[in-house]
Amino acid sequence: MSRLRAHRLARGWTLADAVIHLQALCDDLSVDPPKTDVQQWGQWETREGRVPLPRTVDLLCRLYSADAADLGYATSEDVPGHPKRARSAPPATAHLDMRPSQLGTNNISGELLASTRQLIDRTLASGSVTKVQLDLLNERLKWLREQYITTPPQTMIPRLLTELREVQVVARDRQPATTQARLSEMTAMLATLIADSLMKLGEVPEAHAWYGTARAAADDSGNRLLRSRVRAQAAMLPYYYGPIEAAVDLAKEASELSAGRAPTITAAFAAVAEARAQARIGNATAALHALHKAQDLFSRTVPGGQDDYDAFGFPERRLLLYMSGVFTNLGQHAKARAAQQRALELYGDNPCIDPALLRIEEAICFAQGHSLDEACQLAISAYLSVPAGHRTRILDVRARDVIVAIPARLRTARPARELNEVLALPPAQM
Repeated sequence: MSRLRAHRLARGWTLADAVIHLQALCDDLSVDPPKTDVQQWGQWETREGRVPLPRTVDLLCRLYSADAADLGYATSEDVPGHPKRARSAPPATAHLDMRPSQLGTNNISGELLASTRQLIDRTLASGSVTKVQLDLLNERLKWLREQYITTPPQTMIPRLLTELREVQVVARDRQPATTQARLSEMTAMLATLIADSLMKLGEVPEAHAWYGTARAAADDSGNRLLRSRVRAQAAMLPYYYGPIEAAVDLAKEASELSAGRAPTITAAFAAVAEARAQARIGNATAALHALHKAQDLFSRTVPGGQDDYDAFGFPERRLLLYMSGVFTNLGQHAKARAAQQRALELYGDNPCIDPALLRIEEAICFAQGHSLDEACQLAISAYLSVPAGHRTRILDVRARDVIVAIPARLRTARPARELNEVLALPPAQM
């Protein structure tokens, strides 16, 4: 296996992912990306074609936080056409016994060169986690991401915390840069799921703190799309619990981070999160602009990033859930109901709370249209249809938005009182 390929696999990237990440890096650096595709990248890794140009090698080194030797090029000078550069003096270090006679450029012993190089190699190889261990951590994380879709938050939090502690035990030791980046990515994902669980349970201060931890870990990983994803996810907390302006700011930041030449699922998610938040503060122009952007990005993404059974996927049904929120908040009831019905078809009998949220948004449409009986009956039915473990604070908060949408003079009428009574019952009595 070539070193270039090993670096890609260590990050869990496909060839297509690598091309996208390189393009994103070039966007960050404000430089033109090299003309490459999946086939060309594969040839670089197998050495079947021409080697990358010197400028491309430099970008690959930046992408993988490595130097040319790490990627299989003994030195930069091994790249055809690369200009020769003068060697700089080695940094002083307390761990190397260099006598003055050994430091002259014409009098450096082969033994000193070899021992210095071996010392560095041992340091770089001193990480406490093997590739097999890292793969096992990644496999368990993937399983947890799948379980998260249908498992109640109270059950998920202990599992997530247990896994996160294992990751941190490994991350405390000095690891190679690529390994440390993967551990930071795992930390960010686990912290995000913990924050999301706490948000569902209504533990707002704790959720806010965990989203902060997730953002710090994502930033530490250097993975720009993950940084965007965590912020888009974090925007849900102020969307449901306030202040709504914070949701707009987080979603905008997520959109900026995910912007690039190639469309991604993350960019689509960030755009529609901004659209929903903008709609909730009544900014129709900005909301519809962001929504059109999200739909365009989603339509142009490569199939495979839209995993129905991954908490970090963004399938069509979730896009429709957010679209429902946009149209409901804007009072565009026909479009909202169309999105709701299509999304409910795609969710099927999934026990997560999303189908209930869609039905509650349909109830809000009825309430906005002054159909009091239909609004309250639908909200009660949606709320009680959710299994007890999933009937959390976030569902209660959204159901109360139905009452807010009812004209003030009708909030004391029988249908509204019945909805209030259901929401006031302890879970054990439902």
